[in-house]
Amino acid sequence: MAEVKSRGTTRVLAVCLLSVLPLLAAALLLWHGTTGKDDAERPESGSATPGGAPHVEAWQLLLALAVVVAVARACGALVSRHLAQPRVVGEMISGIVLGPSVLGLVAPGVYDALFPAALHSYLNLVAQIGLALFMFLIGMEFGDTHHEGAGRTGAAVGIVGVCVSFALGCALGYALYTGYAPDGVGFLPFTLFLGIAMSVTAFPVLARLLMERGMLQSRAGTYAIVGAATADLACWLLLAGLVALLRGGSPLGVLRTLALTAVFFGVMVVLVRPALRRVLERPERRLPDGGVLTLIIPGVLLSAVATELIGIHLIFGAFLFGAICPKTAPALVDARGKLQELVTAVLLPPFFASVGLKTDLLQLGQGGGALWVWAGVALLVAVVGKLAGSAAAAALMSVERVDALRIGVLMNCRGLTELVILTIGLELGVLTPALFTMLVIVTLCATVMTAPLLDLLDRAEARTAPARTKASSVTR
Repeated sequence: MAEVKSRGTTRVLAVCLLSVLPLLAAALLLWHGTTGKDDAERPESGSATPGGAPHVEAWQLLLALAVVVAVARACGALVSRHLAQPRVVGEMISGIVLGPSVLGLVAPGVYDALFPAALHSYLNLVAQIGLALFMFLIGMEFGDTHHEGAGRTGAAVGIVGVCVSFALGCALGYALYTGYAPDGVGFLPFTLFLGIAMSVTAFPVLARLLMERGMLQSRAGTYAIVGAATADLACWLLLAGLVALLRGGSPLGVLRTLALTAVFFGVMVVLVRPALRRVLERPERRLPDGGVLTLIIPGVLLSAVATELIGIHLIFGAFLFGAICPKTAPALVDARGKLQELVTAVLLPPFFASVGLKTDLLQLGQGGGALWVWAGVALLVAVVGKLAGSAAAAALMSVERVDALRIGVLMNCRGLTELVILTIGLELGVLTPALFTMLVIVTLCATVMTAPLLDLLDRAEARTAPARTKASSVTR
């Protein structure tokens, strides 16, 4: 008994060391960078609004949306059937296909006719609505992540994966700051942002990948889901603090933003959550025609507006509204299915298109192609941080070697969640368009490699299984 307890204590200490040492290294880098470089004030960022843009006809927007949705569905079906990738991977690629990197290069006249510059801001507004509703769905999925017996191991996987990836991301930011950071952006926000961007796991994409492969109830799948939820929560909290720092400006402004955020969180948990539970128990009595969507959609949008006005991003309000919703209410389960179909089929493709319009692969060739080299370095940092860190944590928690590697591969799946964070970085002016393009490519590569690496591990396990069985029978 004492030996088992001693082993458990040793594992906990090892996990703590794997978490703390990378953070200490990151802190030293940040301290050295801030003392060696002067932080300049970030210039006011912001994109053109429709009010200041040239007039766009309604039919132009509708035509663009129709093309965006159709191409996203086609690309999703293509990669799902022929490349064994989640459908969302093809939808992510569709944005680049429709952007200046492919359509703009192959058929510039068609590209300019479909997506004139004046249309971009309108398309971005539609994308923001889809993004808010998608973050609501993520919040609901996050709240559903309960796997008995997997909490401690999954949490260790998520925490260590974030700490190692964050430290390596900060090192990448330290290396990139002098030559590639936007003018006027301080060392600290730039480096912290890259640390956060390298730490993300795409929880929704991961869940769908596990469902498609029948791994959702497996040991590796269970630990990966809990680890992804833990990692994403940590990253969202870090990102909220960074956005408050950038938008708050002065220390007093940051404190005000944080205080208002705490008040908003308290109101949502203490007042809104119980009210939602009461209403959703008997929606036919309290809502017009019993329509739950008439409550949910305004609630999501108003929560998003609140956090945007507070000074953090709209995604946090939408995410929190989803997290506090009562997941077991039958009426909400039905409404969630309807909303998910609408969001994934119609409202998310404009977000992918918006990302694709900002992604120009030709920018990576400027300056002798150095950014392509940095893209390779960033991909290596992303993969090593997540895969090695998460796999090491799983192994320390007594998970078998093959399953530990599977968990590391699954935690490296980035997908849509990282695209959201990169888009926020571009909006805030922390990333240049070239760096944004580079990190989008890293995100796509890290996501696409997940399924092939899992197949490789499956084949390796299948080859070694007969040998293990034979050895076991000989021993007996």
